[in-house]
Amino acid sequence: MPLPMLFERPESGDKAVLLHVEVHGKDNPDQAEFAELARSAQIDVVHLASAKRSSPHPRWFVGSGKVDDLKAVLQWAGASLILINHELSPGQQRNLEQALNCRLITRTELILTIFAERARSHEGQLQVELAQLKHAQTRLVRGWTHLDRQKGGIGMRGAGEKQIELDQRMLSARVKGTEQKLQNVARRRRQNRRSRNRQGTPTVSLVGYTNAGKSTLFNAITQADVFAQDLLFATLDPTTRKIEVPGAGNVVMTDTVGFVSALPHALVEAFKATLEEVVHSDLLLHVVDGSDPLHEDRIEQVQAVLDEIGAGEVPTLIAVNKVDLMDTELRTMLGNTTLVSALTGQGIIQLLDSVGAALGVVAPHQVVLSARDGRNRAWLYQSGAVLDETMLTDGSVRLTVRADDKLLGQIRQRRVHVETAH
Repeated sequence: MPLPMLFERPESGDKAVLLHVEVHGKDNPDQAEFAELARSAQIDVVHLASAKRSSPHPRWFVGSGKVDDLKAVLQWAGASLILINHELSPGQQRNLEQALNCRLITRTELILTIFAERARSHEGQLQVELAQLKHAQTRLVRGWTHLDRQKGGIGMRGAGEKQIELDQRMLSARVKGTEQKLQNVARRRRQNRRSRNRQGTPTVSLVGYTNAGKSTLFNAITQADVFAQDLLFATLDPTTRKIEVPGAGNVVMTDTVGFVSALPHALVEAFKATLEEVVHSDLLLHVVDGSDPLHEDRIEQVQAVLDEIGAGEVPTLIAVNKVDLMDTELRTMLGNTTLVSALTGQGIIQLLDSVGAALGVVAPHQVVLSARDGRNRAWLYQSGAVLDETMLTDGSVRLTVRADDKLLGQIRQRRVHVETAH
C-alpha cells in the first residue's frame, strides 16, 4: 500500500505561499533557510507571509485574521500550496487545510520531500521510508476521513475494529519490516568497520551544515565524482574513498549528509546506521561555509546534532570552506582553523597535513595483558579503542589499540605497559 496522502510530493513548479510564524519565547527556524529548502524541492514560492504569535492558536496555529489574509493571498497568487516553517499538531494541520482549501506542508514534511527526491541507494531509500512511516504514524488522523467505519459481523462483540486501527497496525508492520532491513544494513556497516580496524586504517568523516561544500571538498580531496550543487541536501547517500594522507598513510574518508537547524528527530533515528559511521570515526572534518554570515550559528547547530548522536567527543578539525568568497577581515578573525577553497584547491594540501597530524595523535599502540587481567581487557573493548587481539603462547593477550593522548594517559594510570605499534 502506498504511503498516506500527506507524502504525495508537490509537482515541480507548484506555486506556493511560504508562511513564517514567530512564536514568542520559542527557537524559531530561519526564514531564509526555509525558502532555500523550498527552492531545493523545486517549489515556486510566489509570496512570503509572516505572522507573530505569543502562543500558537489551538485550532489553526495562526489567528483567524491571518487565515483570512492567507485565503486572499492564495486566490491572488493562484497558489495551491502553503509551506509553514513550523510543526503543527494533526488537528491544527487538518483545520488549516480545510479553512484554506489547499494543501499544507510543514517543515518536517518538506525536508522529507527533499530526502525522498535525493535518495539514490537502497540504504538511503530505506532510511527515508522509515522516517516517512514514523512521521505518518503521528499524522494518521489527518489522512483519513472514514474514521467511523468499523468492522463487525455475526458472532463479534461490539462494533468491531475501527478502520484507523487497522491502518495503524498496517503502518506499524511496515515500520517493523523497514527497521529490520536497516538493522541488516547496520550489521554490514559494523562488519566493514571491524575489517578496517583490523587493518589499522583510520577513518575521517566530513560533517557540516548542509550546502557548506562538503561534497565539493570531498571530490577535490579524493578525486571522486559525488553530486555537488548549490542546493540544500544535494548529497544524501554517504560515499567512502581510501586516500593517502601525509603522516597517517592510508585513510578512509566518508562524505555524509548535511545537517540543518532543528533536524527532525525522525530523520536522526532513521539515519542511525549512517550516522554511526560518524560516531565511530577517528576524526571529524567539520566543513564550514566561511561566506555564510551565520557561520557561527551553523557551527553550534552542527555541534548540537553531533552531541545528539553521541559524536560530540570525537576529535574534530574545522575546515573553513569558500575562502575565495570571504573578505580579508573575516579570514583573520576565524583564528585556529584551516582555510580552504574546494572550488579552486586553495589550502587543501595544508588541510591534509593537519589531518595527518591529528591522526598521528591516535596512532596504533600495543598493550599486553595477563590472562587474569579481564578487567582492563573489558575496559579497553568498551572504550572502542581495540583494533586487533592476538593470543600469546603463555595465555596472555596482545591488544592493538588506537588511542589519543587522553586515553593513553588513562591506560598508563592503570599500570598497563604501552608500546607503539610497528
